[in-house]
Amino acid sequence: MIELQSPRFVSRLTRDTLALILAGGRGSRLKQLTNWRTKPAMPFGGKFRIIDFPLSNCINSGIRRIGVITQYKSHSLLLHIQRGWGHLRGEFGEFVELLPAQQRIESSWYQGTADAVYQNLDIIHSHNPEYTLILAGDHIYKMDYGEMLAYHVDTAADLTVGCIEVPIEQAHAFGVMSIDENLRITRFQEKPPEPEPVPDNPDVALASMGIYIFNTRFLCEQLIKDADTPMSEHDFGKNIIPEAISKYRVCAYPFRDTSSEEEGNAYWRDVGTIDAFWATNLELIGVTPELNLYDEQWPIWTYQEQLPPAKFVFNDKERRGMAVDSMVSGGCVISGARVNHSLLFSNVRVNSYSKIEDSVILPDVNIGRNCHISKAVIDKGCDIPDGTTIGKDPAADAERYYISEQGVTLVVPEMLGQELHHVR
Repeated sequence: MIELQSPRFVSRLTRDTLALILAGGRGSRLKQLTNWRTKPAMPFGGKFRIIDFPLSNCINSGIRRIGVITQYKSHSLLLHIQRGWGHLRGEFGEFVELLPAQQRIESSWYQGTADAVYQNLDIIHSHNPEYTLILAGDHIYKMDYGEMLAYHVDTAADLTVGCIEVPIEQAHAFGVMSIDENLRITRFQEKPPEPEPVPDNPDVALASMGIYIFNTRFLCEQLIKDADTPMSEHDFGKNIIPEAISKYRVCAYPFRDTSSEEEGNAYWRDVGTIDAFWATNLELIGVTPELNLYDEQWPIWTYQEQLPPAKFVFNDKERRGMAVDSMVSGGCVISGARVNHSLLFSNVRVNSYSKIEDSVILPDVNIGRNCHISKAVIDKGCDIPDGTTIGKDPAADAERYYISEQGVTLVVPEMLGQELHHVR
């Protein structure tokens, strides 16, 4: 067995690995939030973007050869990576390469997750990695990929799939697997309508995290074979993994959180719905949240503007600038307003006599006077007029805004008659 001497496993395994982050999806379950940006480009946690989490995991794990595969409305994502992730040293063999759909092999755009990697096979060959790490670019978590690489080598696997237990009622949104006593995968179903629970607990299922480690030669063989299969959807979860299970050694790797010392206490969130995005952001403002953004041993890196500190002004009885049980980012001005149990991203201004509670306010939002906003997600660039009430009257809100299944109100500029993205 390979023993891990450090929580950060940095060795020839990580040096011989190429990470490919799949960041081309729209994320349609986020509704109007992804009308103008891809899901991995979504702001998260006050100052980050979702893509920063897999990128930071790579850097912290010692993997410094990274490709980001993009397609859908990737402009803001490309800008973010160029500005915030250009610090790696090319002369040391370190890089974050941007791999937009270029029709390098086929005359079509990316047709599925496997096809996105297949169409970059020449780039994979040029880097000649021993192992290829495939990552989803749209989940929030901390993970040491070095430990998973060690496990992959130790088990002599052709393919290793990162997995985590999820509530059975949520499992239909994931790839669900069955394993034997040696953690070898015996069955894999992508988004099954009736997920199979784990044998000893009917309340949970074993779900794929969208994290795969392949021996590179094996990966290339499988991608070429899949590309030549006419009826394939060219997807890892629907085609590549199920096809490999019966013929090759495919193992499951139970996820362990780098920031948790408790066995089984693994933080991993799919923020693919409005409700999940709202709830996961607000989790961060707790006294001891499961996701520790203040962890100096496993920092989350990002690009951030140079902004002044947050400011709170006026101290009158009815006009007091204050925030309680909240996170407030740089450039914010709370001017005679109250903010409670909310997360404010950069450059948010809340004007006098307004009240914000249980809400997530994205960057560059202006909230006018005498506004009351509750249980809402306000998209970047919104200018909320004076006297606006959001989140108090669901019937009235539904006529103008989007209301989620759990009653979160989503507001984007177009709903306010404000066009930030002029197309004519």
